[in-house]
Amino acid sequence: MEQKSQNKEMGRRKFLKLLGAGAAATSAAMYGCGPGKRETGAGGETGEVPAGQMTVRTSPTTGDKVSLLGFGMMRLPFRGESDEIDQEMVNELVDYAMAHSVNYFDTSPAYCRGLSERATGIALSRHPRESYFVATKLSNFSNYTRENSIAMYRRSFEELQVDHIDYYLLHSVGGGDGMGLLNERFFDNGMVDFLLKEREAGRIRNLGFSYHGDVRVFDYLLSRHDEFKWDFVQIQLNYLDWRHAKQNNERNTDAEYLYGELSKRGIPAIIMEPLLGGRLSNVPDNIVARFKQRAPGSSVASWAFRFAGNFPGVLTVLSGMTRMEHLQDNLRTYSPLRPLSEEEFQFLLDTAKLMMEFDTIPCNDCKYCMPCPYGIDIPAVLLHYNKCLNEGNIPQSSQSEEYRKARRAYLVGYDRSVPKLRQADHCTGCGQCNPHCPQGIDIPKELHRIDDYVEKLKQETL
Repeated sequence: MEQKSQNKEMGRRKFLKLLGAGAAATSAAMYGCGPGKRETGAGGETGEVPAGQMTVRTSPTTGDKVSLLGFGMMRLPFRGESDEIDQEMVNELVDYAMAHSVNYFDTSPAYCRGLSERATGIALSRHPRESYFVATKLSNFSNYTRENSIAMYRRSFEELQVDHIDYYLLHSVGGGDGMGLLNERFFDNGMVDFLLKEREAGRIRNLGFSYHGDVRVFDYLLSRHDEFKWDFVQIQLNYLDWRHAKQNNERNTDAEYLYGELSKRGIPAIIMEPLLGGRLSNVPDNIVARFKQRAPGSSVASWAFRFAGNFPGVLTVLSGMTRMEHLQDNLRTYSPLRPLSEEEFQFLLDTAKLMMEFDTIPCNDCKYCMPCPYGIDIPAVLLHYNKCLNEGNIPQSSQSEEYRKARRAYLVGYDRSVPKLRQADHCTGCGQCNPHCPQGIDIPKELHRIDDYVEKLKQETL
C-alpha cells in the first residue's frame, strides 16, 4: 500500500512540465519493446503540441468519450539490451499523453515479453481511475483450458491494479485454422459465456475482439452480434490495407470490408496497425517525395493517422509509441483531426497502389512470433530487409548500378540492427513461429531467403 501511495505521488511541477514540448529532448535514449532502436513512427513536424484540443469520439454502446489517439502499450521502451522495461520512460510517456487528453491505453498479457500489463498498471495507477480507459485481452495462445484462461483474466486485474477493465478483447481471433482454433480458445472452454457474465457483473465494461486472419471467423462472430452484443471490434485499417490487404497476404481481409460490416451494425471500430508496424512511415524515397511535395510541413506518418481517424465509426486509433517525438507528432495530428478531403483520400489510395509495386515482407513488428527458440530476432531481420528494399539497397546482381554502395549499406546495417547471434542464419526451420503470425508470413522461408541473399552479398557471388 505504501508503494502504491508513493506511485500516486506525482509532483505538480513535474506534471506541468510535461504539458510543454520540452520533454522531447529525453526521447533520444528511448528504445522499442526489446533491444534495438527500430522506429514505429516517423516524426516530421515541429513546434508546439496543442493541449486540450484532442478529437474525442463517443461510444454508442456505453457513452464513453474516448480520445481518437489511443496508446498501444506493445512497444514499450526497455533499458538498453536488458530484459527490464524502462518504467521511468513509460511513466513519462503516459503522463505526457494524459496531459494532452489521451485516455485510452491498450495492453495484453502477451506484450513486451509478458511485462506490458504490469508496466501499464504502474504508470496508470498514478492517475485517478476515472481519468483513463484501459484495454487488455484474453491472450490464451498456447494453453486454452478454462482454468488457465480464467487465471490469465484475473491476473490482468492484479497487474493493471484495477477493479474493472474498461475494454476486454478476445485476442487475435481468426488465426491458426480459423474456426477450429476459435472454438478451442473461447467456446469449448466456456470462456465467452464467462466473459459475458463478467460484463453483466460490471467487471468488464466493454467486450469485443481483435481480428486477424480467417474472414469466416469475423463473419461468424458478427452473425451472433444480436446474442453477444459486441461493444466494439478491433481491426487492422490503414490506407494500404483498405483495398490491398489480400494482395499483401491472401489470408488477410481488406479493411474496407471489415469497417463496412462493423459500420452497418453500429459497432465501434478500434484501429490497430495504422502504420503497419512502421511500414507506412518508413516508406520508399519516391513516396516520401510524393508526400513532401504535397505537404512539406507534415510527417509521412501523419497522413496514415489522418486516414485511420477519418472514418466516423472509428472510436480510437492505436499507436505503439516508443519515442516522445512519435507521441508528439500523433498528438499534433489528432489535436484536432483535420478530416481528409475527397481529393486527399484518393491521393492516399493512389499512393497505396504505388507502394504495392514494392515487394516488401508484410511484417508489422507485432512480435507475436517471438521469442524464437533459437534466439533469432525475427522482426528485426525482416524489417531490415524491408528498409533496404525501400531505400533501393537490394541489388539484384553485382552488375547493378551502385552495387558496392548498396552491398555495404545492407551488410553494415544488418550487423548494426541485428546482433550476429540473432541473425537469420540461425534459423533451423522448426516453424514454431508461423502459427502465431497474424499476417500469415511463412517466416522460415523468408529467413532462409534473406540468409541466402546475405551470404551471396558477403561472398560477392550475387
